[in-house]
Order: sequence, then C-alpha cells, then structure tokens
Amino acid sequence: MRGRAAVTAAGLLALTACSTGPSLENRGEVTASPGDSHHLTIGSAGFTESDLLAQMYAQLLNQAGYKTSLLTVANRELYEPALESGQIDVVPEYAATLADWLNAKTHGADATPVGSPDLDTTMKALRELAAPRGLTVLPPGRAVDQNAFAVTAAYARQHHLKTLSDLGASKLRVRLAAGDECVQRPYCEPGLKKVYGIDITGIDPKGVGTTQAKRAVQEGRDQMVLTTTTDATLDQFGLVLLADDKHLQNADYVVPVVNRSRAGSARVAKALGRLNDVLTTADLADMNRQVDSWRRLPADVARTYLKDKGLLK
Repeated sequence: MRGRAAVTAAGLLALTACSTGPSLENRGEVTASPGDSHHLTIGSAGFTESDLLAQMYAQLLNQAGYKTSLLTVANRELYEPALESGQIDVVPEYAATLADWLNAKTHGADATPVGSPDLDTTMKALRELAAPRGLTVLPPGRAVDQNAFAVTAAYARQHHLKTLSDLGASKLRVRLAAGDECVQRPYCEPGLKKVYGIDITGIDPKGVGTTQAKRAVQEGRDQMVLTTTTDATLDQFGLVLLADDKHLQNADYVVPVVNRSRAGSARVAKALGRLNDVLTTADLADMNRQVDSWRRLPADVARTYLKDKGLLK
C-alpha cells in the first residue's frame, strides 16, 4: 500500500497526555474551515473488523493522493482523545456505541444513553456530541455491526424459528451464553424478556461471541448465544442468527470519524464515502472470515475487496 508507514501505540499514553481537543474557551474554533492535511494517520481499534476498515480507509485515501500511516490502539479511552488532538486523523467507528461513549464522557457515566435503534436519531445525537470536540462524523454506509443472537440451525428448524419474535412465541426456555453484564443491559436479557417475551432462564457467562460461548450452544448446554451481525464463524458451529425483527439493538452502523482541523475536507469525505455505496454487513462478515479463518492479511483482503468493487485501480 503506497505511503504506508509502520506505527505502533507504544507512545500513546504520552501522546494522549497532550491536548485532547479544543478547550472550552477555544471550542469556537471547530467552526473554522476544515483542514486537509497531506499525511493522515488512520486509527484501528485492534480487532479484525477495525483493522480491515482502517486498511480500506487508508487505501482509498492513498488513491485520492494522501500519504497514510496506520496506528493500532485497542482502547477507545486512548484513541478517542488522540483523535481529538489530531494525532489520529481518521478512525472507523460505530454510531450508537460512540454516541453513548461521548455522551457519558460529556455528561457523566450515569447519563441517559442517546444511542437508539433509529439511525437518524442516533446520528443527530452523535454529531452534536462530536462537533464541540473538533470531530466530524461522516455519513454512515449500509454496513452495521450490531449485537445479535444465534441458535443452532437444527434448533431453529425443529422449532420453526427465524426471528426473535418466533422464539418468544414458542415459549421455549432459553439459557443464554453471553457476557455477565447481559443480566442488566437493556439490549440483552431485560430487552429479550420485555420486547420479545423470551423466557431466559439464566445467563451462562462465557463472553460475547467467544468460542466457548458458541460451543456451549453447539453442544446443547445453552440454547442461544449473544454475538454480532458480522460474526464470521457461525457456520463452523452450525449456528444461525435470529432476526431482530422488533429492532431491540441500537443502530451501530459503521461511520468514519475524522479530526475536523486535519481531515475535515470534502476530498476526504468523498474518498471514504465511496465505500458507503458498496460495503454491506455481509461483506464485512465475509472479510472477517478471510482474516480469522483463512489467515489472510487484512491489507490483502481489503485491497482485493476494493479492487473487486471497482474502488481501487
């Protein structure tokens, strides 16, 4: 990939001790003309999907004439302040999750969440929270990485299940493999009970989408697992997703977030916006599979995808 430099996060603790965005007295500056730096640092959160998105962003920006570097930082508490300060210029994010994170950072941990299943409402709240921090949230595409629930294909066939509503109507008793926080999270056990009427008999605390959690469902110790819509390994365990037909989950659409003063130009938005026209949730799941199961490099998978879609020469 042209212009790519190897960058690590070794100095990020010192990096984020610097300015974390416009101070209260300087926040009027976020209305200044957006910047267009020639060299842009693309951030990744260090998991497969984020690496893939960062690679696609970098390759599209390279083609648009920018030089890019990649910086991997697995902790939002570190990379978001770095994005505000301009030491990271572009990062792939998830609309509802980032909206709630910025809301808690702005108004306190007990603030009422602003992310919702409605994309327009979520984006409005996210942009209002991001702008005072010198951040611009670019338009979302079609791809969404939401929490999702899976059962075995055999279980779904036996009980005629395609949706979570079907599971609620079946009155089946369900033990759920998930993180231990599922007991209190509104999108998890409480929501499944309230919105869908699913009889959750207990939470098996094996984590979100972990191998152990999926194996517990595969082997019949649990009946359902909490995972994500872009989980690339469901087939390996004989699992299928049940549709969230009543929209319990928040609108975690993929969105590029940029530092306005360095990467807020229309040229950056145009380069990254090309991906919105083609990238789907299924595409992300397939690329995740290529990296996680086939052991292909994210840079190679990203390049092949962009070329196949006519986005890269």
